[in-house]
This record gives sequence, C-alpha cells and structure tokens, in this order.
Amino acid sequence: MSQEQPRRPESQQEPIKYGDILDTSAQPVATRNDRGGGVGHNDLTNVAGDQGVAITEMDLPGRRIITESVGGQVVGQYSEPVPLAPISTFERGNITIGEALEATALTSGHKPVDYSDAAAIQAAEVRATGRTNIVPGGVAAAAQSAATRNARTTKEEDKTKLGDILSDATAKLPADKPVTRRDAEGVIGAELRNDPNLTTRPGGVAASVAAAARLNQTK
Repeated sequence: MSQEQPRRPESQQEPIKYGDILDTSAQPVATRNDRGGGVGHNDLTNVAGDQGVAITEMDLPGRRIITESVGGQVVGQYSEPVPLAPISTFERGNITIGEALEATALTSGHKPVDYSDAAAIQAAEVRATGRTNIVPGGVAAAAQSAATRNARTTKEEDKTKLGDILSDATAKLPADKPVTRRDAEGVIGAELRNDPNLTTRPGGVAASVAAAARLNQTK
C-alpha cells in the first residue's frame, strides 16, 4: 500500500514570489496578458516622492496582487481576496475626485480615520481645487481633525469614521475635476508616505481614486 504524502500545513505554504508575477525583464503582466488574451485586470504603477517607492497593482478574478518596491528592489508582495474598489461603485464616465472620495465612504466607511487617510484626502482635495493649501472647513481639514482626535481616543466606537467625513465630499469641495492617472499617483503617494507600513488599504482613499482614474482612462 502506498503511503500518502503528508500535506504541508497551510501556514507553511510558499508566499507569492515576485518571479511568479513578473518575468526577468520586469515587463508588467498586464502587457503580456493583453497580448495573450489572458484574464482581465488593471495595472497601475506609482512612484511616490523622492524615495522611489513603486506600487504595481494587478486585478485578477476575485483578487488583486500588489507588488511594492523601493529603488527598483521588491520589498513586498501580497494578494487581496477582493478588489481594491468595486467597479460597480462607479458609473463609466468622467468620475470626479469628489465622487471617488464619496465611493470610499461606501467601501471603507466603517474605518476610523488615521493620518494616512487624512494625507490622501488632502492630496485629493489639492488636486481637485488646484490650491496649494487646504480649504478651511473642507473635507481635508475635517479629515485632519478626525485623525488627530482618533489618535487620542481609546474606544473604537468613539472614533470618527471615513464615512462621517467623505459621505458628502463633493459638496465640501469648492471645485472638482475628473480623476486622472496623475491625480491617482499623487493620492497613492500621500497615503503610502504617511502609513507606517508603506502600504495602501484595499477599498481606501487611494484605491478608490485609482479605480476612478482607470475607468476614466477606458472611456
């Protein structure tokens, strides 16, 4: 009788390797799949600030693979079981920055506002209004106040959530504009630089703005 090989515990499964996703020429899988009729996905690369932080995102059915690198060297890669922002949140067309922020209230409205959220919201507001400073009483000012207050609050139920700040973001912006890829890159960079783990959150501000930019590009 043949002896059945013991199965490797789930915790010991090998993580996704960079080589499994990108070939040695560092060509995005997005390009190869488009040529070969592979699964549908979106690819977004962002270089954040002077640190050369690059984020590559790839959508697969039911999950998203995100690769992070600094100075051309991969420092992390992980897979999320759900899309960063559901396409159904938006209608195809010229989605504005305010609408993208409001979409975050639907995808992550329960999340307490932190400093990375506030930074991403401020970056979005600056790009929407064209101003170099935040608008008094605007969505960015509200997010910064919420992040500061939440950092001092111990009870989770007492913290201000993203939904409280972003549910009427369009009305709080004195000006608005359709989201572009450059806008998405700026918001992603702001969220990354202010996150202690240098990551963006699925369904968060940067994710929603990036999804809106992709849809605007495909129009």
